[in-house]
Amino acid sequence: MTRQALTIDVYSDVVCPWCFIGKRRLEQALDTAKERDSARVIWRPFQLNPTMPKAGMDRRVYLEAKFGGPGELKAIQDRVAAVGIGVGIEFTFDRIARTPNTFDAHRLMWFAQQQGRQDAVVEALFHGYFAEGFNIGEAELLVSLAERAGLDRDKVIRLLQSEEGVDTVRQEEARGHQLGIRGVPYFILNGKIGLSGAQPVETFVAAIKQIVG
Repeated sequence: MTRQALTIDVYSDVVCPWCFIGKRRLEQALDTAKERDSARVIWRPFQLNPTMPKAGMDRRVYLEAKFGGPGELKAIQDRVAAVGIGVGIEFTFDRIARTPNTFDAHRLMWFAQQQGRQDAVVEALFHGYFAEGFNIGEAELLVSLAERAGLDRDKVIRLLQSEEGVDTVRQEEARGHQLGIRGVPYFILNGKIGLSGAQPVETFVAAIKQIVG
């Protein structure tokens, strides 16, 4: 029987801590299943805050309004931080001043896919936001993170100053909604198996083995 190639579409947003955790768990699962080098992982756009102003907004004001106050917010962040430590992520929520508009970050990820550097850019964006507190809605910081991930600085500047990728990213995001995705991270393996949330490594491994045999 012919062994199937593995393609995983990941719908996510770079301001979603569970998406970062899901990335780590997926990587661990691919290592366990010995598919890390052969699997094709494609990051797809899904904005959690599609109506966020271009300049973003104060993160504490936004999240306290969303989750019900400082006490509730701290409890949520403490829980996420504890899970993060378990997968090697050190979340430093106190460094993050703004919740950004992430549309340009998604354009950058789309562009990075064309350049064969998408995983490195996704990693740089997650780390820049959650570990360093960068405002990833700002073009200058996107350029800096892209360069860190191996992209050409001038090409990224031209991308962000243009409308390149705007329609494609919108179409990809619309596709996620058409698939019925309401929250992220959401993983689709070979167009057949959908996994919602930052699932345990064992769940990813079982789904991967179901596909590749």
